[in-house]
Amino acid sequence: MDHRLAPEYEDLRKAVEQFAHDAVAPVIGEYYERCEFPYDIIAQMAGMGLFGLPFPETHEGMGGDYFALCLALEELARVDSSVAITLEAGVSLGAMPIHRFGTEEQKRQWLPKLCRGEMLGAFGLTEPDGGSDAGATRTTARLEGGEWVVNGTKAFITNSGTEITGLVTVTAVTGRREEGKKEISTLIVPAGTPGFTVSEKYSKVGWSASDTRELTFSDCRVPEANLLGRRGRGYAQFLSILDEGRIAIAALSVGLAQGCIDECLRYVDRREAFGRTIGTYQAIQFKIADMEARTHAARLAYYHAAAKMLCGEPFKKEAAIAKLISTDAAMANAREATQIFGGYGFMNESPVGRFYRDAKILEIGEGTSEVQRMLIARELGLRGTAS
Repeated sequence: MDHRLAPEYEDLRKAVEQFAHDAVAPVIGEYYERCEFPYDIIAQMAGMGLFGLPFPETHEGMGGDYFALCLALEELARVDSSVAITLEAGVSLGAMPIHRFGTEEQKRQWLPKLCRGEMLGAFGLTEPDGGSDAGATRTTARLEGGEWVVNGTKAFITNSGTEITGLVTVTAVTGRREEGKKEISTLIVPAGTPGFTVSEKYSKVGWSASDTRELTFSDCRVPEANLLGRRGRGYAQFLSILDEGRIAIAALSVGLAQGCIDECLRYVDRREAFGRTIGTYQAIQFKIADMEARTHAARLAYYHAAAKMLCGEPFKKEAAIAKLISTDAAMANAREATQIFGGYGFMNESPVGRFYRDAKILEIGEGTSEVQRMLIARELGLRGTAS
């Protein structure tokens, strides 16, 4: 086994690393403090082709793969998670459902702009009372006169209210199966559709330079042709999208964990206490050594999950493992980095302060850590009473 990156991957990684250092790091703190979406940074990312990384050139993508996206996410998150999650959600949650399940006409209509980064897509799954129980969908859609009439609410939806948001893919109950279970389907709802209301931005603990909102649908009508994939397969489709997305979130988490190490290594060489730099104290060295070990293991986990996915092998368990351990590494590293920085780490102007605020949501979004443990247990064949 050889985990060294192929030249094309390494070139991409270096390019994004340089971009993050030169274009993102100097300015993102100001956006973060203003809770402002960084349109100029996103436009530069679009110009680099990052939003089209895993999509075919026939739809104006870059012809790469999902692992290329993960490498870009890791490098961006070493500097800032808000821009990283904007890319992750725009690609793996916004555009990927159309690429995976859309008709050729839907792909021609939406994918080129999404790949060019001129438009962002959003993923309307979570509901206010749903949380981890994604199957408890209450949003409904009924066919009426050749149109779907959508009613309901979605919560915590990333990229859903920016000036360049073009669409939201929405899960909705479209009927009942013979056995009485909900029939859940997926619909494409373009931004600006009458009856589709986007709330004000949430006031969040972290990811302050990203866009997250609640969505409301009140007799919102879209053409029958806006059904995405087969009717009644919406829930299964979104679960498969989440499996892939967990690898992407794992990569983002590894980036945050690595960013904590980067900042600490710079800091301990210049911060003095009791007559010498704090990097000479074994207590500090051991903390950073543990941070490095966690990050290394988490990186290998997401590399392995991505490799299985690209080979067409089952990867649900590996994706869950990667997300579980990488988000834990991000949270632990952010906590330790803040401790090493002391009072300076508690300041919002410090990158470490942003990392600490951003880390917690990684253990929640796209499947909580508890859900990951449940998935791993199921894949091991464990069954029993729900707890």
